[in-house]
Amino acid sequence: VQGDVPEGLKKKRIVALDLGAMVAGAKYRGEFEERLKAALKEIVDAQGEIIVFLDEMHTVVGAGAAEGAMDAGNMLKPLLARGELHLIGATTLDEYRKHIEKDAALERRFQPVLIEEPSVEDTISILRGLKEKYEVHHGVRITDPAVIAAATLSARYITDRRLPDKAIDLIDEAAARLRTEIDSKPQELDVVDRQIMQLEIEREALKKEKDKASKERLAKLEGELADLKEHSAQLTGRWQNEKQAISALREVKGQIEQTRLEIERAERKSDLETAARLRYGSLRELETRLAEAEKHLKELQAGGLLLKEEVDPEEIAAIVGRWTGIPVSRLLEGEMQKLLRMEQALHQRVVGQEDAVRVVSNAVRRARAGLQDPNRPIGSFIFLGPTGVGKTELARTLADFLFDDERAMIRIDMSEYQEKHTVSRLIGAPPGYVGYDEGGQLTEAVRRRPY
Repeated sequence: VQGDVPEGLKKKRIVALDLGAMVAGAKYRGEFEERLKAALKEIVDAQGEIIVFLDEMHTVVGAGAAEGAMDAGNMLKPLLARGELHLIGATTLDEYRKHIEKDAALERRFQPVLIEEPSVEDTISILRGLKEKYEVHHGVRITDPAVIAAATLSARYITDRRLPDKAIDLIDEAAARLRTEIDSKPQELDVVDRQIMQLEIEREALKKEKDKASKERLAKLEGELADLKEHSAQLTGRWQNEKQAISALREVKGQIEQTRLEIERAERKSDLETAARLRYGSLRELETRLAEAEKHLKELQAGGLLLKEEVDPEEIAAIVGRWTGIPVSRLLEGEMQKLLRMEQALHQRVVGQEDAVRVVSNAVRRARAGLQDPNRPIGSFIFLGPTGVGKTELARTLADFLFDDERAMIRIDMSEYQEKHTVSRLIGAPPGYVGYDEGGQLTEAVRRRPY
């Protein structure tokens, strides 16, 4: 679009080929081949001007294959061999090994390009580029510390997904949650309105009573209701004003985004007059309006805010907490302060055992400071001693200190594993045996809560 491509790729079109739509409804033999052949003929006739993109590339192997029919892979091979078809495929390593590597003739038509997972630093750069689009879409502001928190916390605590996908989802969910809160009644106002409803129900019940105590309570209740209704009216007014200010802010941001797109479009067409008029006229005016809208919102929220309009690290940590079950407060507490008071925290429950507590604390501190080999465990300890001296208690206390929950540990009773065959209960049965799909007591527990 911007012309920022090598000369050989200029004017090329990228077209996604939807194999699922081609296979859908193909009832008779040859129907799928006819559809695919027609699409491929159009691509070949374009004489290299079309680059085909195939998502889930492994579906090509066997797609449309029925009794006596050809599959899509075999139909693509001649075109790929002659260089008439330029094809980009995307698939996972597992699917590539499982489907494409088995078909050697198809595999050698392609040059594999491994796309590595980006680092945390690269993810932060990606998020900074995407941030503005999410701000305009959700109508909230995303702070830079929130972007950094999304990349670092997702890399550390969400182990079953990849960057930058999981970090983008964190930002998206946190912004969507904040937008929902802005559109909903604030909690403070909701509590007051519920109290009013409760007291009104009580008032209606007291009106039916004739005794003196009930009449006194009714008079007192009327006073409470009047105060609460006044407070509710004030809060409602503040809420509506803040909501309108945030909506105005969102509208201006949307207009700025639209103006920037128009400037880019004009610059691509070399319409410099329009680009200059938009950049130095409309855009500057909108930026002034944005500054005024932000100032107005700050003035409204000076006496305490009912609505929050910016995503900060606390919001991100709350989402991570919901996804993984890790307590939010622990994520945001300064790591240094937390580790410096580790011995005192452990000694609150474990009396004595100075050496054991010190060794465990030092191991955890070493790992957190990054002085330890990342490919080795934080620590492996054998607590030896007679019954009742605090071996299990120290393990429980350590789990409580690190995860705010003493049950956050996997307890294995080794008396259950005396027989040779019982080890399969620990790590799962080998392929071909009963229970292979179920996993072991240890492996399943670690997979579900890897942190």
